[in-house]
Amino acid sequence: MNRRFFARIMTGIGLLLWIPTAWTQSVSFPNRPIHVIVPFPPGGAVDPIARSITPKLEEAWGQPVVVDNKPGASTIIGSDFVAKAAPDGHTVVLVATSFTVNPSAYSKLPFDPVKDFAPISLVSRLPNMLVVNAQLPVYSVKELVDYLKARPGKVNFSSIGYGSTQHLAGELFKSVAGVDMVHVPYKGSGPSMMSVVSGETSVTFDSVFLLTPQVKAGKLRALAAAGMKRASLAPNIPTASESGLPDYEVEGWVGFLAPAGTPREIIQKWHQEITRIFQTPEFRERQISQGLEPVGSTPEYFAEFIKTEISKWGKVVKQAGIKLD
Repeated sequence: MNRRFFARIMTGIGLLLWIPTAWTQSVSFPNRPIHVIVPFPPGGAVDPIARSITPKLEEAWGQPVVVDNKPGASTIIGSDFVAKAAPDGHTVVLVATSFTVNPSAYSKLPFDPVKDFAPISLVSRLPNMLVVNAQLPVYSVKELVDYLKARPGKVNFSSIGYGSTQHLAGELFKSVAGVDMVHVPYKGSGPSMMSVVSGETSVTFDSVFLLTPQVKAGKLRALAAAGMKRASLAPNIPTASESGLPDYEVEGWVGFLAPAGTPREIIQKWHQEITRIFQTPEFRERQISQGLEPVGSTPEYFAEFIKTEISKWGKVVKQAGIKLD
């Protein structure tokens, strides 16, 4: 009898002492330095977004927030690092459009882009724009389509590299408009843009922020914004949909992901803080001045957005026969 009673007492004590790890983590988060993994080199389009958010997170949470650049393999290295990190909210990754291109462009990934991550928020969109060389005799999307149909395979479009978002933007345009252009990859946005300015190529698709100065200088002609709506930096440029291509939409984007299994309470803490930061006028104005459109979505929206983007780019990659490995 005493042994049975003792066993019950010990079981009760064990149950009291055993607290689910996830609950403990969510209550104590954050309790040490936080690492924001940027799977791109320093100085690119994504890196400044991370570095503009981290000081605000430090102020709110009282813990150091460190930006770690882990570039390589089209963001796969940095993303994989977070997929395998402890799901406690102290390690997250800031991914971009390539995250949803890779599943179809690579034959195999070391992680599942849907199952191995917990979406936090889509934080920014990066509006793109369709531009042509200023000497090209076209002044609208319709005129460009007619021009290309009359010259199949004779007009070049530039990108920042094979398999890049800009390359895929051109391939999607070809598919939607029913035209044929020749892809010419360059090493970076600068050389790609300048090839159109010089007339070495005739068409390109890149960020509004990068292209607008050349458009204002008369060296490039903007035909359409490639996003869901007109870009804040170029409000007079119609969207592709307004220009007669309702199925053409290409925007870069950036969003936060945590490892799968991160407690819901921690995801919510991240989401609430990011939303608060993005709602401040100072932060919004800074983002817009850098060619970004602040979003700050819910985790649920971002989860569905990722699935939609994977499906969308999968079709483009397959049709264009793009392989990155």
